[in-house]
Amino acid sequence: MVDSQVVLNGQTFAYTFYALAIILLMLWFGYNVTKSGKASKVSSALFYSFVTLLVVLGVSLHIVTYNTIPWASMDLNRKEIKADKTFEITVENHKFILPSEKLVINVNDKAMFNVRSNDLTYGFGLFRSDNSMVFQMQVVPGHLNDILWQFDKPGVYTIRSTEYSGPKGAQMILKDVVEVIAN
Repeated sequence: MVDSQVVLNGQTFAYTFYALAIILLMLWFGYNVTKSGKASKVSSALFYSFVTLLVVLGVSLHIVTYNTIPWASMDLNRKEIKADKTFEITVENHKFILPSEKLVINVNDKAMFNVRSNDLTYGFGLFRSDNSMVFQMQVVPGHLNDILWQFDKPGVYTIRSTEYSGPKGAQMILKDVVEVIAN
């Protein structure tokens, strides 16, 4: 599975380039229709060619980036995928209750996080040591709340609540409790 940080960097670059192209079109068009002292005429062939280029570029970006989302294929084929490890986690009274002190996962294992809330709606997020998010999901009481993830490199991760659940929710942090190890 591709690391979500790599995907984010690639999409940031691609969509920034695309947005700049659209802004340039708007600036060019605005400049040409507001020139003082001249009859403003924008060549319709050039304008529509540029708009067509932007549409083709935009659609292409969406098609190319569709399959780069790391969890998409795993979610689409979820019924056929068996988790290598499953962790039953309960959330109650603004606390995560883990099945063990540390959740240890081997590199390339598929880990299923089943998270159940007994009182409020919480978030369940896994974060890298630099505080960037790996994944997150909402945990709603009375519903199935699970996420399947495959880790492709060793690391230590922190669990945090990513959903507002009152002032105590900001303290719902378990540092370095998920460890992915090389097998």
